[in-house]
Amino acid sequence: MSTTISRPAGPPVAHLLTAYAQEMRAELARISDFWLARALDEQRGGFIGQMDGTGRIDAEAPKGSILNARILWTFSAAYRHTGQPAHLAAATRAFNYLLTHFLDNEHGGVYWLVGADGQPLNTRKQIYALAFALYGLSEYYRATQHPLALQASQALFEWIEAHSYDPAHGGYFEAFGRAGEPLADPRLSDKDRPAPKTMNTHLHVLEAYANLYRCWPDARLAQRLRGLLATFLIHILDAPAGHLRLFFTADWAPVADLVSYGHDIEAAWLLREAAQVLGDADLLAQVTAASLRLAEATAAALLPDGSLPHELDRTTGHLDRHREWWVSAEAMVGFLDAYELTGDPAHLHRSHQAWRFAQCHLLDHAHGEWRWGVHDDYRPMTEQDKVGFWKCPYHNTRACLEVLYRCRHLAAGLA
Repeated sequence: MSTTISRPAGPPVAHLLTAYAQEMRAELARISDFWLARALDEQRGGFIGQMDGTGRIDAEAPKGSILNARILWTFSAAYRHTGQPAHLAAATRAFNYLLTHFLDNEHGGVYWLVGADGQPLNTRKQIYALAFALYGLSEYYRATQHPLALQASQALFEWIEAHSYDPAHGGYFEAFGRAGEPLADPRLSDKDRPAPKTMNTHLHVLEAYANLYRCWPDARLAQRLRGLLATFLIHILDAPAGHLRLFFTADWAPVADLVSYGHDIEAAWLLREAAQVLGDADLLAQVTAASLRLAEATAAALLPDGSLPHELDRTTGHLDRHREWWVSAEAMVGFLDAYELTGDPAHLHRSHQAWRFAQCHLLDHAHGEWRWGVHDDYRPMTEQDKVGFWKCPYHNTRACLEVLYRCRHLAAGLA
């Protein structure tokens, strides 16, 4: 497949791209400053485990591996862009804490949860968490070339492949006990269906493996990346609808009919990123067609204020219209990626509208960072964390970096 790109020229688009990039530079600094000022655990090391929606810190809150791994990725990626010593120091702090407290030196993998004192609380091995640890470690290696970061990344890859890979049907199982034994309940959270395979875990294994491949172009890793892309194209993507299926049996029968708009637009650009890393033009063309279908279907679900609703249950028809921070962040990147591919200014404006929505409703100028989200009537979701097991700086920092890079490139092309 060949994609014909016709880019609109002229001052309006060039001005928007330049202004968008400038705003992303400022927002990147604002987000990182918050985490550096408010989220370091000066008493026990690493980072705090929880801050509520009003800015109150719980010093005794346990610490999740996902939060720590995402902080590691965030400051490693920020340092690669800014070169600021404070960003490197935060990344190194997260790296050392992950190696010391989350890595299981006896059985491999990473613990799900440790106490405020760094001692293991929940030793289950959730593949989603291992994927984020691999993502953060490989990004730290890209930033520092620290050999332990690559070694730890490779060890996590081997653990996932040894315990989670399904040779019969392809893909990866969700969760295991400390030593790799199967678990009766593999769910990532109480909100999830009890399915042995999920879209969400596969998406984040994909992004982690793609990042590792940048550091370590191993043949078996490339094979697994190709397999993950094939799994998305064959089993996870509902191509006629342009959405991702979310929960599956071991042999890939869907067990729910839900649409997650944030994951659809996030996958639209992460799938292409993985195909680009592999450098296979034919595979990239195939994935690009799927990515554009995801972006177009997601665009059709946009609300009048430029935001995306949270989730649709296609069985009941219920549309959950609350908005979460990470969905707007991923929409900023996913629609901008679609603009890069097509030159359709509507996609550029969708990306910018997602940012405008975030500015109006998600940026918390009173307490810092971004809110978890807002209800359908725009009331802030202050009952949700500002910092916590699931609330992190990874989605919005990554959006700042991706939009900044892409806008600079696109504006240069229009000059």
